[in-house]
Amino acid sequence: MILIAAGWIMVLLAGGGFALDRVLVSAITQNFDDRLAYVLRSLLVSAEIQQGEVWFSREPADQAFLEPGSGVYWQVSAPGREAFPSRSLWDRQLAYGTRHNDDAIHTYNSSQFPDEKLRIVERDVKLPGSDVRWRFQVAQSRQGLDAQIAALRRTLVRSFALLGIGLLLMAAFQTFYGLRPLRRVREEIAAMRAGKANRVSDAMPNEVAPMVEELNALIEHNERQAEEARRHAGNLAHALKTPLTVIMNAATARADDLADTVIREARTMRRQVDHHLARARAVGRRGSAHSRAEVWPSLESVERAVGRLYRHVRIDVDGPKDLVVHVERQDLDEMLGNLVENAAKYGGGSVFVTVAAQAGFVEILVEDDGTGIPENERVRIFDRGVRLDTGKPGTGLGLAIVRDVADAGGQIFNPHFT
Repeated sequence: MILIAAGWIMVLLAGGGFALDRVLVSAITQNFDDRLAYVLRSLLVSAEIQQGEVWFSREPADQAFLEPGSGVYWQVSAPGREAFPSRSLWDRQLAYGTRHNDDAIHTYNSSQFPDEKLRIVERDVKLPGSDVRWRFQVAQSRQGLDAQIAALRRTLVRSFALLGIGLLLMAAFQTFYGLRPLRRVREEIAAMRAGKANRVSDAMPNEVAPMVEELNALIEHNERQAEEARRHAGNLAHALKTPLTVIMNAATARADDLADTVIREARTMRRQVDHHLARARAVGRRGSAHSRAEVWPSLESVERAVGRLYRHVRIDVDGPKDLVVHVERQDLDEMLGNLVENAAKYGGGSVFVTVAAQAGFVEILVEDDGTGIPENERVRIFDRGVRLDTGKPGTGLGLAIVRDVADAGGQIFNPHFT
């Protein structure tokens, strides 16, 4: 930022300084030329022809024209005539060419004197009573003009240099001061990594505050995920502890039904592991902005799988076939599979799955023709391990898996019982 600011400052100051230099130098030079042109017009007004020569009814008031080598000169010349110079020229003459006519005042620089650069204004006129065109010239040394221009440029360079340094210092100060909140955020993050803090708590400017809020939200999100991971690990350990204890007791007692016990408890442990793995996958994918799953292919897959397990059950699916939900396909299969399997297992032989679009959401309704669930059990049934019908095999984890996966994925799970 400082380098870019320095580059632009240098470019703008250089451009502005060059333009200002041109304007001021042009103004000083124009003022210099105007004074010479004034003298030239004075000579033209007072000039007359006497006996074929140029005479002045009134000499220029500037006494420097009478002092040899004074740096200001005038001269009247014509082809074939002797030049009429000012006394200040002494033994020198101003050169003039005959290749062009200066009907208007002509101004130019001249280096005809080796030790003195001149600024010359000239004009050709034909005086009354004369048969030739006379060239009137007024010249002055450029030393004073060049000194003024040099002083002006020194002032411009110094002024613009100080301005540039001031602007660079201001840009540097603004950059360091403006980025100071980011350094504070870095220090706060370092403090959190060192265990001295758990949030960015310092008040920040409005420009940085939204970033700090998002950072704190990210930290809180990571803490929730870590806490969920610890809780799942503890829950899984607790869930596996009882089946392992049963197996260990049966094996220690050398029970006759050891094989059946191992199979039964292993199935329970597998369901527990599947449940926690599904939950962990959903938590890990939470917030994925690119998750998409087509509802109809997932329903068809679940219908085929459940139909093979419960061949006596009729499963009907209805609704649009082009609906897409904002969830991973694996999570959608997990939720639909548990719901449809429960309906097939505990229903009366018919399962109805209806899919519809409702106010920006996809509503999936799973119905069966079973006896229903008692009203006082409709909340408890979603707890892990709760089974209302113990006459059929199961672990009481299916609805808990559906609820946990939906909650972890940010979906809305709203069970209705009739």
